Amino acid sequence: MQYGYVRISTPQQNIERQIRNIKAQYPDALIVQEVYTGTKLEGRREMEKLLRTVKNGDTIIFDSVSRMSRNAEEGFTLYEKLYYSGINLIFLKEPHINSDVYKRSIEHSLKLTGTNVDHIIKGINQYLMVLAKEQIQIAFGQSEKEVLDLRQRTKEGIETARLNGKQIGQKTGRKIKTKKSMTAKEQIKKYNKSFNGNLTNEETWKLIGISHNTFYKYKGEIYEEML
Repeated sequence: MQYGYVRISTPQQNIERQIRNIKAQYPDALIVQEVYTGTKLEGRREMEKLLRTVKNGDTIIFDSVSRMSRNAEEGFTLYEKLYYSGINLIFLKEPHINSDVYKRSIEHSLKLTGTNVDHIIKGINQYLMVLAKEQIQIAFGQSEKEVLDLRQRTKEGIETARLNGKQIGQKTGRKIKTKKSMTAKEQIKKYNKSFNGNLTNEETWKLIGISHNTFYKYKGEIYEEML
């Protein structure tokens, strides 16, 4: 059985992008939708139900590693638990940490010879396993770091604006939303490799025709909408 797990933080956010990405590659996947704010796994009712439902041989598909967990330690612990329970894990945006890649690292271990060379072979096999685990841990760590960095940048930006005597936030009853910013954000999500595209940050802002400061501002706002 294939399950596609999608998550947003508030009902106002659009979950359709994640569903569309999963269905494009796995049309038969049963979609499990979650609205949950926070980085911890505890409290995610739909995830908890899914974990009680899946069995050996089933597959869980995520649009990105951040949808599984933005907490590095919890994410890696859950990854290993599911892997050793025979659950296949697929991450559309981070295919290098799909569970089948991890499995191949184990299966392709060098065979022992029954000679003194085995000491070297065991060392090589252990090293390959460490590398595979590190790739998974790095992916979860990067996901968690994105959240922490975004919070820190937002905090520093607000404090700088306050010290300069600028208005913090929008005035009551006023919403700032321009066609230009909305169009730029859609293009960033379409072309930048942090989302659905293949372009680097610099390639993206040059293609769209905005400054790098504006690019990072919009990219930060997109991340906030995804939390």
